[in-house]
Amino acid sequence: MALKMHPSISVHAGRWLMSEIVEPGGRSITDLAADMHVSRQALSTVLNGHASLSAEMALRFEGQFKISADTLMRMQTSYDLAQARMRLAG
Repeated sequence: MALKMHPSISVHAGRWLMSEIVEPGGRSITDLAADMHVSRQALSTVLNGHASLSAEMALRFEGQFKISADTLMRMQTSYDLAQARMRLAG
């Protein structure tokens, strides 16, 4: 039997990046978007948890902050699975 994580433990990768990396670093979304060569809207949507983190965006964060894109993608996948489980259970 596989070990199941409670959905409340899963964290959206974008929200985690915002609260643990972007905000503490004092970076504005506008400046960060320019540095990452993405639109402000695209970055804001991910950081506010309204869109899933894509592989390309994960690589951009890896380049900007030296955070493993693999780790970010595992975090996002775990969150997405937890959300799907809650929808199917409810």
